[in-house]
Amino acid sequence: MTEVLELLEETIEIDADPAAVWALVTDLPRMATWSPQVVKTIVRGDGISLGTRTVNINRRGLLVWPTRSKVIRFEPEREFAFRIKDNRSVWSFTLEPIAGGTRVVQRRQVPDGTTKISDSLIKAVMGGQKSFQLELRGGMRQTLKRIKADAERSA
Repeated sequence: MTEVLELLEETIEIDADPAAVWALVTDLPRMATWSPQVVKTIVRGDGISLGTRTVNINRRGLLVWPTRSKVIRFEPEREFAFRIKDNRSVWSFTLEPIAGGTRVVQRRQVPDGTTKISDSLIKAVMGGQKSFQLELRGGMRQTLKRIKADAERSA
């Protein structure tokens, strides 16, 4: 049985300053335009900050499921992270200024493993951990490429 990898990570360099990239990665309702898995993100409250909660609708083919998250790190123009309550994963974006732009690292971490229900569903309907984790990494690459395109178009 393939175990859940504690860390999935993808990196991209964007020809836009950290402030412009930050404005995009923290615009959670726009995530549906970049991520192949996110259909909609509903932000509870006013804007995104530490402690903000969201309800997310995700999809994979005909399968649609909700998740709930909470922003757990919010360091403007440096790091943004949220924990998915339903499976204990932490998704984050880290921004680093570089010559001519910003290096962005997107991570999915599960330092405490995932929930039994999440593990069971991934095994039963998503082809198991290995297949699902490969799909997540591909989705991360696609998300970063789309964010890069939007950031550079606006720069």
